[in-house]
Amino acid sequence: MSSVRVQAAAVRGFGGAGAVKRTVLGVVVAAAVIWLAIKAADDFGQFVTVTLNGITLAALYFVVASGFTLIFGLMRVVNMAHGSLYLLGGYLALQMQTSWFQQKSGELEIGFSASSDATYKLVGWLIPVLLAALAIGLLGLLIQQVFLRWNQGQELRQALITIAISVILADQMLGIFGGISKDIKTPTAWPESVNFPIGNVQYGFFRLVIVTGSALAIGLVLWLIIKRTRFGMIVRAGVDDRAMVSALGINVQLVFAAAFFIGAFLAGYGGALSGTMIALQPGEDAAFLLNSLIVVIIGGMGSLGGAAIGALALGLVDSYADVYLVFGDKDLTNYSILLTFALLVIVLAFRPLGLFGRPA
Repeated sequence: MSSVRVQAAAVRGFGGAGAVKRTVLGVVVAAAVIWLAIKAADDFGQFVTVTLNGITLAALYFVVASGFTLIFGLMRVVNMAHGSLYLLGGYLALQMQTSWFQQKSGELEIGFSASSDATYKLVGWLIPVLLAALAIGLLGLLIQQVFLRWNQGQELRQALITIAISVILADQMLGIFGGISKDIKTPTAWPESVNFPIGNVQYGFFRLVIVTGSALAIGLVLWLIIKRTRFGMIVRAGVDDRAMVSALGINVQLVFAAAFFIGAFLAGYGGALSGTMIALQPGEDAAFLLNSLIVVIIGGMGSLGGAAIGALALGLVDSYADVYLVFGDKDLTNYSILLTFALLVIVLAFRPLGLFGRPA
């Protein structure tokens, strides 16, 4: 009887702890909603702009993190060079654009110019972006075949190898491309901004249409591949029991190589989008690797929908914190990074495996 009473007390204790957690979460969410409502009432146009900044930044996070989700979340491969592949993809697209599609004033119209009054056609942006993403996909495949295939399941060794690769790539990119911030030019035919009906604000066309549209398209295609195709079924089954899948006569290594190529391709494509939307500069590789880790941890390993929700939460928190952490005369926007980790702590406190995570 005493053991039964102890177990009952333990159950009541756990239930009480859960109630406290839910209460704390409710207070935090209510405070955040009230805080944002006050800011929106002060300047609704600015609130809409900041919200769109968060959504488009979340779209960029998702493009990069979706590849990381595929490699790390589904395949359980620790690729700490993902951020370097992202930045290298942006630099390659920039180099292709300036080398192949640049023209000085007064010459025949056989290319494109990088000067402030230059004109660009669609191919001057699209071809470098796609070729750079393809090159990064092949580089990622080479890394997987040479360095990671033979130590599958050895997470620490994989992490150390890919960290070394990322350091080498970062040093080489700094030496070749320099330390000055650079950006990829958009086609001249594209409008600079569009009129967003809510709040009657002008917002960037590339961020709202191209980046957000790319994230939606990539999310839909990846979901269809993972959930509705034989390839996706093999990837998920190979993660859970590779020996059984191999016993069925399926080449698991070939499937994993294809999945790694797709993940690296998305990292390179995200780098090219970021180089056009924001800029390319040293240090962005580590920043986006950290963001990808946070997105995957929040959403849960192996969950594409969780990655989308994690990216949206991270993008909105980053955007709101960069503008609205001002209380009277105190400007606390320099501490906005703390809210990012606060978001991570809150999610893990209630969902240790992430919002939609499952045990490995």
